[in-house]
Amino acid sequence: MKLYIREKVFSWKDRFTIKDEFGQDRYFVEGELFSWGKKLHVYGTDGSEAAFIRQKVWSFLPKYHVFVNGRQIAQIVKEFTFLFPRYRIDGPGWEVDGSFTAHDYRITQSGRPIANIHKKWMTWGDCYELDIANSNDEIVALAVVLTIDCVTEAAAAAGAASASAGS
Repeated sequence: MKLYIREKVFSWKDRFTIKDEFGQDRYFVEGELFSWGKKLHVYGTDGSEAAFIRQKVWSFLPKYHVFVNGRQIAQIVKEFTFLFPRYRIDGPGWEVDGSFTAHDYRITQSGRPIANIHKKWMTWGDCYELDIANSNDEIVALAVVLTIDCVTEAAAAAGAASASAGS
C-alpha cells in the first residue's frame, strides 16, 4: 500500500490531504494552532479520527505520543546525536534509519520491513511516498512519518532562525 504526502506542506496549524496510490484522498491531517506543545489530528475520509499525535511538553529532547482510539500505541523520541538525527520508536518495537531530511528512510521490526519512505516526483508536485508493507501498520507508520517530518522541519526552521540572528 502506498500513500503520498506533498513536500513542504507541513504546518501544525494547517490542514492537508494524504492521497493513496490512485490519487484518491485517504487522510486529512489538521494541527492545533494554539496549544501547549504540538498536536496533530489524522482523520479518515469519513471524518473519524484515525490517530492523534501529541508532543510531550517540557522534554529535553523532542518526544511525541501517538494515540489510536484513545490509547497510546507509540512514543517517538529524537535521540541526542552530534551528526545525524536518530529516532527511537517505543511501543511497537520498530527501528528507523536512513536520511530523514532527504525523505529517504525505512521503518523495520527485527529486519522485517514495515515502511519505506522516499522522495517521489509526481505529476501533482514534489512529494514523498510511503510504501507500507502491511495495511495493519498503516496508521501507526503514517503517524511515525508525520512526527519525524515535523521534528525535522522544526529543527530546520530553528537552524534558519539562529543563522539569520547571527548575521
